[in-house]
Amino acid sequence: MKQTALSKYQRLEAAGLWRPDPEAQRVDVIVSVGEATLTITDTRERVLAHWSLAAIARANPGQRPAVYHPDGDPGETLELGTDEAEMIAAIEKLRGAIARQRPRPGRLRLAGVLASLSAVVALGVFWLPWAAREHALVVVPAVKRVEIGQELSKHLQSATGPACRGPGGTAALAALARRLPPQAGALRLMVVRDGVPGAVRLPGGTVLIRADLVEYHEEPDVVAGHVIAAHLRAEARDPLGWLLAEGGLGATLRLLTTGAVSEEVLRAHAERLLTESPDPVAVEVMLEGFRRWQVRARPYAYALDITGETTLPLIEADPFAHGDPPPPILSDGDWLRLQAICSG
Repeated sequence: MKQTALSKYQRLEAAGLWRPDPEAQRVDVIVSVGEATLTITDTRERVLAHWSLAAIARANPGQRPAVYHPDGDPGETLELGTDEAEMIAAIEKLRGAIARQRPRPGRLRLAGVLASLSAVVALGVFWLPWAAREHALVVVPAVKRVEIGQELSKHLQSATGPACRGPGGTAALAALARRLPPQAGALRLMVVRDGVPGAVRLPGGTVLIRADLVEYHEEPDVVAGHVIAAHLRAEARDPLGWLLAEGGLGATLRLLTTGAVSEEVLRAHAERLLTESPDPVAVEVMLEGFRRWQVRARPYAYALDITGETTLPLIEADPFAHGDPPPPILSDGDWLRLQAICSG
């Protein structure tokens, strides 16, 4: 109870009838409000009782004369008549102010339950899907990743058409894969006529390449740059993790329990890969990729922008612009065969 709630009543006095127990006679008394107590004195101003303001109970709410007693001791009573309405109102107001300040266990329990439920829901919505997905990425074997990539490739090829397999082109594509291996696992390259945005890496290491990257450029450095970009995107965002994130917790749990991903999840992810622009790769990251795989950056940069204006940082910082050139990406013969892979 705030001090301001008391100050209004600290000089208030009233006449009443008090008895210390049910067997005693009622005594005429004077009642006054103190700082924390209700003081009861007799007509000679001798103190008969102090009642704590925080522990006053009313025996007959809403009735007159008003009868009060210490909380837990209904035998000791104080009776205030109808003519002491101001004192009765003061006591009721003070009791109400004190009651409002008391802790409410029911509300606290409810708040605790709601907080616990909120924490459980937050764990279920945010932490559990992430934790399950991270666990799947650790325990799913490489062979299963390859299988998922092959199944996803089938859905993609319904839009891109079948992989190109022109005479000699498949061997040239294998040579390119050996020249640009990933940091871990094997690399399998597939050229499709259309649909994919540049080069897209699937779970298991397969990279789909759009045919114009080999058909309409004079140097293999361009397609090599797109394969490098696909590698770097996969390092930043695991292709299987991306698929599972889109599929939700259900897709992750199904993979962990049955070792399979549903056709619906694969189909939806294939549509996303065909329509969504690839994540941009920072210039510094791309340049490190060109250094790592020993590929010139300039042909790739000019293929993205023939003027070189938007790709100037790649052009100027090409790690092989000066000094010794990198190892050849493909022999001239393999490059010509790769360019014709979709002609058969």
